[in-house]
Amino acid sequence: MNIALPEWMELVKPPQYADDESAMRYVLTLAQRNVDERTGGPFAAALVSEDHRVIASGVNLVTSLNCAVFHAEIVTIMMASERLGTWALAERGRFTMVITAEPCAMCMGAIPWAGIKRVVSCVRDEDVRAVGFNEGNKPQDWIEHYTSQGISVTRDVLRNEGMKVLEAYVASGAVIYNGE
Repeated sequence: MNIALPEWMELVKPPQYADDESAMRYVLTLAQRNVDERTGGPFAAALVSEDHRVIASGVNLVTSLNCAVFHAEIVTIMMASERLGTWALAERGRFTMVITAEPCAMCMGAIPWAGIKRVVSCVRDEDVRAVGFNEGNKPQDWIEHYTSQGISVTRDVLRNEGMKVLEAYVASGAVIYNGE
């Protein structure tokens, strides 16, 4: 399956990041651009390697490609799998998923299945729900569930900046799909 990313993504060059904050700044730039260009929801993700390289990145394409499963994390996993030539990403290294929002119920399942060993998130589930998105039926102890699977979680990285992206999306009048 070939997913067509928005053309503007080629213009936003991924950095070789030094820390979680710099990786998150890149992902927030993608999310804000997705809002500005009206090419999808206010969410973006990047899969990064232990040596600080962006392997793949993606944005939410639910509304632009008319497909409910094209969340930023899913798009990023698909792009990384294509680039690395495997569905089992852990075979190619230890990767971190940097995401602008904590994973929804669907993405929460896809992350361990893809073999991702670390998650760095920006805004929280309750922030996303507060603006009207439905994140699905997630267990309250999702972090403990991840930890038991060998996946570490770092939360609230640049959370205030992430809230601005969510607020910009709402202010734009774009559709809040799957709202509660």
